[in-house]
Amino acid sequence: MDQQQLSGIDASFLYLETPETPMHVAGLTYFELPPGFEGSFYQHFRRFFESRLHTIPIFSKRLAPSLYDLDHPGWVDADDLDLDYHLRETALPAPGTEAQLEEVIGRLHANTLDRSRPLWQFYVITGLENGQGVLYSKVHHAAIDGGAGMAINKALYDVSATPREVPPPAAKAGSSSGAPGAPSSPTAVDPVKGVADIVGNMMRQQLRMWQTASEIGTAMTNAFLNKPGEAGPKALATLQSLVKQLPNLNAPKTPFNATITRERSYAARTVSLSDAKAIAKASGTKLNDVVMAICAGALRRYLQEKGQLPDKPLIAGVPISLREPGDARQNNQVSGMLCSIATDIADPVERLKAILKSSSESKQIAGTFRDAVPQDFAFVGAPILLQLIMLVYGRSGLADTLPMPMNVTISNVPGPPMPLYCAGAKVTALHPVSIPAHGAALNITVQSYMDALNFGLTADRRAVPDVGKLGDYLVAAAEELKKAVVPG
Repeated sequence: MDQQQLSGIDASFLYLETPETPMHVAGLTYFELPPGFEGSFYQHFRRFFESRLHTIPIFSKRLAPSLYDLDHPGWVDADDLDLDYHLRETALPAPGTEAQLEEVIGRLHANTLDRSRPLWQFYVITGLENGQGVLYSKVHHAAIDGGAGMAINKALYDVSATPREVPPPAAKAGSSSGAPGAPSSPTAVDPVKGVADIVGNMMRQQLRMWQTASEIGTAMTNAFLNKPGEAGPKALATLQSLVKQLPNLNAPKTPFNATITRERSYAARTVSLSDAKAIAKASGTKLNDVVMAICAGALRRYLQEKGQLPDKPLIAGVPISLREPGDARQNNQVSGMLCSIATDIADPVERLKAILKSSSESKQIAGTFRDAVPQDFAFVGAPILLQLIMLVYGRSGLADTLPMPMNVTISNVPGPPMPLYCAGAKVTALHPVSIPAHGAALNITVQSYMDALNFGLTADRRAVPDVGKLGDYLVAAAEELKKAVVPG
């Protein structure tokens, strides 16, 4: 049986998962049915997807623990796929409004994935009043990140209404099938049988930790020392940048800084990509700065109406991809930075300028210490110890009282600029559905598609019960910023 052990970063999404904090990411694909289509689109999509399932290897893998949970688990081949579990359908009740769809997505997204099976699940949703259909697709973050998710999109989507021919899977030598639909039992990764083997495994883990510590130390040194040919006091510049970032390490208290529950609220909204690019060009900023400014405008209005807007600016946690161009490996290669989003500034133009300044300083720090960010870790008993810590943290309610470095997560994922088709159906929008967490109960993720910025607001229902209102304020904030920045 093929085995591939998870890295520490990938495995951490398993350890962070509790019933209140599912660690899967998802997407909403809105589509128009093919002209003249009749019958069940679910059955049509299922036949289409089955013919391409083999092009996404992680979808045929399941988790298997290491011996006694001494090390990270691994991926092994799933002998049988129960497609009745992985591929499902549901229909909205009449009249089939967007609000009803968002309610269904909130419920689906709150459910954890079955770890005895491959960690993905798709729902074909019909019944929208505009006649469109929706594909809700979720995959565990241990298996995928935003960059690798684009590789999955290449397997799922076509650039024309006629699906391209995909070669069938190669036959596996000695393959056998068990009971259809029954998940196979877990198998140890790199099973060790004797005491000497167990001790050797522990020693290898410690050696890896020492090697990683040495590499991080070297990267930290390089952040302060000039390379040959570099001019200027690098150490002083690095220290000055770090001092400027100190205010970002203590975010003000908001309703989002709370212990979250098992329930989710969700909203999907769209803003013009052309408008956002025009704002960036006119203001001399980046598209990501404009996205944060739109979010800041909406958050300021939302909290102000509730009488809960802090005097200090909100701090956003912004994920950063460490993936090199052309790297399509289906794993996590991510870091992050903290950025003030200037919600204390009323004027949208001045707010955007302040965000540009803060994001530039944060990017400089993130770039300086990029090589010092560990992308793997290992220590004896990590699966048990880290899961226990996460359970205690959630059940204790510490997120309600402890100081937090951030208030909200804001993530911007570039998407395809050309129209896509799924099983012959034209894709009209791609909206993300992401992960809130204890202490950061709101996640705003945006993905571009053609001339649209498609926002997905995923929140804890108790902390943000009216997330749809916040979504509406995003659209209004984008229009306000455009009128203030773009001439005419």
